[in-house]
Amino acid sequence: MQFSTLLISIVALATAVVAGPTPAVDTDNIAAVSIISDAELENWLATTDADLTFIGGRPNFTPLAKRAAQSTTVTYCNKRVGSICGGTCTVYTGGATCLPAPDTACIASTKDVGFCDQAGCNGDCNVLSQCGTTMGSGFCATPGTMSILVSSL
Repeated sequence: MQFSTLLISIVALATAVVAGPTPAVDTDNIAAVSIISDAELENWLATTDADLTFIGGRPNFTPLAKRAAQSTTVTYCNKRVGSICGGTCTVYTGGATCLPAPDTACIASTKDVGFCDQAGCNGDCNVLSQCGTTMGSGFCATPGTMSILVSSL
């Protein structure tokens, strides 16, 4: 009888620990990752009314594009209105580099990039995957950005 009572007590405790309440998560304060897919960026480029300048040519979003694994497409613009990024935008497609990006207000990229508050990828830098203020169409608000670090990874 004591063995049965002990066994029931252990099972009850184990159930209470495993099935205990989960702490609440404040999803409003969790930043979504701002890395966008090729398809999302291709759609944004096709539908935006922003003034676009291409560095490295217009992106080729076919999965068999030569060296696609080593190529990153970064779009950075000078105007932010609410959750919309636009104005004059530059679209860079290529490998590792430090892009001069004065007056950048928002960024979207197909791979993680760094953005810095000084020229030459110096000063205080952050990474896009830890965007503090996400916007529509996969953009991240990045006021004060002066340069963007593109990695080959």
